[in-house]
Amino acid sequence: MGVAKTLLADDKGLLAVDESPGTCNQRFAVFGIAQSEAARRAYRELILTAPGLVDSIGGVILHDETLHQSTKWGQAFVEVLREAGIVTGVKVDIGAKDLAMHPGEKITEGLDGLRERLNTYFRVGARFAKWRAVITIGHGLPSRASIEANAHALGRYAALCQEAGLVPVVEPEVLMEGHHSLTTCLEVTEQVLLAVFIQLDHQDVRLDGMILKPNMVLAGLDCPQQLSAEEIADVTVDCLRRTVPAAVPGIAFLSGGQPAKLASQRLSTMNRRSRSRLPWALGFSFARAIQQPALEIWRGNDANVLPAQQALLHRARCNRDACRGTYEIASDQQ
Repeated sequence: MGVAKTLLADDKGLLAVDESPGTCNQRFAVFGIAQSEAARRAYRELILTAPGLVDSIGGVILHDETLHQSTKWGQAFVEVLREAGIVTGVKVDIGAKDLAMHPGEKITEGLDGLRERLNTYFRVGARFAKWRAVITIGHGLPSRASIEANAHALGRYAALCQEAGLVPVVEPEVLMEGHHSLTTCLEVTEQVLLAVFIQLDHQDVRLDGMILKPNMVLAGLDCPQQLSAEEIADVTVDCLRRTVPAAVPGIAFLSGGQPAKLASQRLSTMNRRSRSRLPWALGFSFARAIQQPALEIWRGNDANVLPAQQALLHRARCNRDACRGTYEIASDQQ
């Protein structure tokens, strides 16, 4: 419970650096960066050693590969984070696979052997974990089977985490891809969150010892009607108030592929309009929305490390301002 409160305390958020080697390599390829373990380690070092990262980030989610890596001078990344005052987390699912008999839908796997892996992660130094479930909106989708199967997996994962002494970050992501309206996303997000909390209750998960990582309620990327930050903020907050128990200490939104500045603006608008009447902290758990500018600057060149770190820290600070409701996209010059 103490760790769960710490992660989003003082208007800080989570930084997701947990891309799989394959995903990381795909992003490297865009900028002509070597697709190798050495390049991934160097990029993680750039991020995790950025001076002052702790000012805006309470916890960092690592991939298994990164959790066991070290800096070029031999210091384990887990130790780098501990010395900086940042809590180490780890992604523990092994990815979304096709859901049997349900074309177009996914189920996240990784429960087999998870107890043993969690105990190992705790010994290494991790104090929280993350499991991502993905829900697709489409013609006749999502099915009830997809919602229930993914909610059940999230509940079992969360219980295993708490048994091992780790805070579970519970991530049910309703994907942005599609032509669906904001109203449809709202309906699906409510169904998903209600199903998740029913399963968390069935598995005896302590709600005050977890963090929820949901999507914002948004129209699909291909929907012709895209609403204002104020409308998105109000609908998202109302959805959460109807579905998320007050015992949950914090909600850390995923960015889901939103442009960095837009994700910050929407989070800031929620906090500015609603913060005083909410039982939980509204924060962030962003990956690309913090990392992308740094990656574009770095491009695998050691000479670009410092400006890349400065860009990373800028985006982190912007999101801490968003947690306070003070970020304005018009004044964000970087």
